[in-house]
Formats: sequence, structure tokens, C-alpha cells
Amino acid sequence: MIDLPNCPKCNSAYTYEDGSLLICPECAHEWTLELDTENGEEPPIIKDANGNVLNDGDTVTVIKDLKVKGSSLVVKVGTKVKNIRLVDGDHDIDCKIDGFGAMKLKSEFVKKV
Repeated sequence: MIDLPNCPKCNSAYTYEDGSLLICPECAHEWTLELDTENGEEPPIIKDANGNVLNDGDTVTVIKDLKVKGSSLVVKVGTKVKNIRLVDGDHDIDCKIDGFGAMKLKSEFVKKV
């Protein structure tokens, strides 16, 4: 039997393998054995509204009218956003939108093109 490591989030011993991923059934954390060597943690996996994995430099489309905080402007459905940058936090996409400038978006309101 293969000795699998404990979950790095909750330290559960009941981890199991699913393809190349290790999964914790208690906290639903997923990770690989190849951790990021810089800080010992894996980079976050950010997915769009359809479940597609997003990467830096991707082009996405807005799927819902979004009010711009502190302004009367609205980012309309179908607005294409090029060259996104993924960041940590509540709003996990940094981008520049033509006509609006620099903006942060939530990945749940975009889909990958």
C-alpha cells in the first residue's frame, strides 16, 4: 500500500489519489505532490463560470452586467477582456478593460474564450 501524506490544510490522514491529484475527503482540498518550491504551497487554481481553468494571459468574456463601484458605469455582458492576470483575494482577476481602465473581477462572472 502507498503511504500518502496528510492533508496540508486540515492534517487529515484519509487522503486519496485521483489521477495526479491528492484529495482530502474531510475538507475537499486538492493538491499535487509537486508543491511550489518557492513558498511550499501550491498556486491557487482559479476557474471561470463554466469550470474552465484560467491562466495568466487568457482572454475572457463578461457573462453578466457588472456595476463599477464608485461610478455610474456598467461593464456590459459580452465585454471581452484580454491578457488577464490572476491574483489572490476575493476579486481574483486583475485586468484592463477598454473604456474603464484597470479593474478587478471575480472569476465567477467571466468565461474563457
